[in-house]
Amino acid sequence: MRFQKQLKENSSKKIWDEYCGFMELDIDDYMKIQNRLMNEQIKVWSDSGLGRSLLKGRELRTIDEFRDNFPLTTYDDYADVLLAKRSDMLPADPVIWIQTTWEGGIRPIKVAPYTRSMLDTYRHNLSSLTILISAGEKGQINVRKGDRVLYGGAPLPYMTGLIPSLLDEAIDFQWLPDNDASISSFSQRIKQGFKMAMSGGVDYFFANAAVANYITESFSQMTGGSAKAGSSPKAGSSSGEGSAKGRFPISPVLLYRFIKAKYMAKKEERPIQPKDIFRLKGFVCTGTDAEHYRKRLSQAWGIEPIEIAAGTESTCIGTESLMQRGMVFFPDACFYEFIPQHEYTRNLKDPSYVPKTVLMNEVTEGSNYEIVISVLHGGAFMRYRIGDVYTCVSSSPTGQLPRFAFYDRIPSIIDIASFTRITEKAIEETIRLSKLGIEDWIARKEFDRNDNPYMHLYVEISEESQMSDVTGKALLTEHLAAYFKAFDSDYADLKKLLNMEPLKISILKTGTMRAYCRDTGRILPKLNADTTDLSALLRYQI
Repeated sequence: MRFQKQLKENSSKKIWDEYCGFMELDIDDYMKIQNRLMNEQIKVWSDSGLGRSLLKGRELRTIDEFRDNFPLTTYDDYADVLLAKRSDMLPADPVIWIQTTWEGGIRPIKVAPYTRSMLDTYRHNLSSLTILISAGEKGQINVRKGDRVLYGGAPLPYMTGLIPSLLDEAIDFQWLPDNDASISSFSQRIKQGFKMAMSGGVDYFFANAAVANYITESFSQMTGGSAKAGSSPKAGSSSGEGSAKGRFPISPVLLYRFIKAKYMAKKEERPIQPKDIFRLKGFVCTGTDAEHYRKRLSQAWGIEPIEIAAGTESTCIGTESLMQRGMVFFPDACFYEFIPQHEYTRNLKDPSYVPKTVLMNEVTEGSNYEIVISVLHGGAFMRYRIGDVYTCVSSSPTGQLPRFAFYDRIPSIIDIASFTRITEKAIEETIRLSKLGIEDWIARKEFDRNDNPYMHLYVEISEESQMSDVTGKALLTEHLAAYFKAFDSDYADLKKLLNMEPLKISILKTGTMRAYCRDTGRILPKLNADTTDLSALLRYQI
């Protein structure tokens, strides 16, 4: 039965129990669901061409046998089958292939197959989180047919492009903008969505946190033109521009709020904020740095943004709610394993070391874990390392489910706002192509005074280059930024769409890193060196 029909025919309690009851499972019942679905997945996966290829003749038929004998995997293990879209090798027929960035200019994309059963589970879990993000108390159902969703997600073939079509299978929402294929530009889609929001209001806002912040910071500028009740977009305009510059259609209710907001903003000497005009039921923020944007977005929209866990390979795997912070992972999307921080750190230092994992009923509060997934319902990925690290923010000895908050990507990746994922190989290749005389380097993800993320590149210049620190820094920033944009299109989008400078360069004295390693006996990682190590390194500049 469609969710929309259930809203008419079933009680709120019945709907809540079906879609949100998983939040109240005790850990034993949760693990029963996990184990049952994983045993089903092991059978179909092991019998597939992909499974036989990766098992290399081994017979592994239980969860314990897999955890003890099947190695953790990365996309490299699947690339030859998946990039060729070898459906005949997979555990179940894919309905759609979803795409995302892999390693910039080196290996630009990776794809993931979605089965019908995966999509059905995905749709059900999206319906669940839609209820949870708008419920102020247990059992409350605020979702209604015709609710309007301001949508800042990328269109297909990206994973976020699936969300409107899947939820449309459950309930008739109005998407701002709709899935109009003629609106291909991401910036055009954002502008069109905003104009549609001003014409009739917004009930839900879904976006990457950095995109949501961009829309929020641009709000005063977008509302700075004249608002005319009843005006309509220019016919044939794909971007929804009005017949006069700065005009947009606006409902009478919103027009009243807009006029009042403009008066109050001028009186209080502040910009107009979205909460002055819109009354959101729910607000979803996704992306690597969502937590860093949460406070300012909450203040601007008048509602707490809700964090969800989702990814191309995993689908949507977890959500928090308005009632309680911390995400609970859906028991039916993936089978979850967790690599404790000391294990993945040891593995980074020694790639030959095989890190140990724990299960959902073994995590401890306050600890960081790299997540490992096995995609259920005929998925391709088994014991797969996504590269995401979560903090367990709550675990209860009484059997309540653990709750998690996204921490960051693993240290071997610099992920900025989920737009670009920079690896050591990518930086090495960019430096090689630039021919700028960079002799040594390390890079870290850092945050500016406004909590915006950026990549800080610390470089040593060869003595032959004869660049001063001042001219060298400007030249390096200009040239390397150009090479990063050419090498990685997502880097260019980050700077253009979000008005962010994602690169900062500091020049170190030649030989600084070599001297530090010699004196301390420590080898600095190329990416995301520990803050203590960085501080010690920089003292060599004095």
